[in-house]
Amino acid sequence: MLMIRLARFGARKQPYYRVVVIEKDRARNGRSIEVVGTYNPRTNPASVDLKQDRIDYWTSKGAQLSDRVAKLVAKRPESAAA
Repeated sequence: MLMIRLARFGARKQPYYRVVVIEKDRARNGRSIEVVGTYNPRTNPASVDLKQDRIDYWTSKGAQLSDRVAKLVAKRPESAAA
C-alpha cells in the first residue's frame, strides 16, 4: 500500500519535511517514489508547498494520506485563497 506522508530532513532541532509518496512498510526516511511537496514548520507562518495535481494523481491510484498530510492538504486551499 502506498502512503503520502512526511519525511524529516534538516539538522538537529531544525526540522524540515518533505511530503513523499512511499510504501507504507518503509522507514520514515526510506527511499521514496516521488516528492510531492515540502513543509517547513520553523517559518512564521509555517510554509507549505504542495503539488496538488500529483497528490490527486497518487490518491487516484490508491495512495492514502497520513493524518498530518491530510490536515496540510485540507488547510492549503484556505491560505491560497487569502
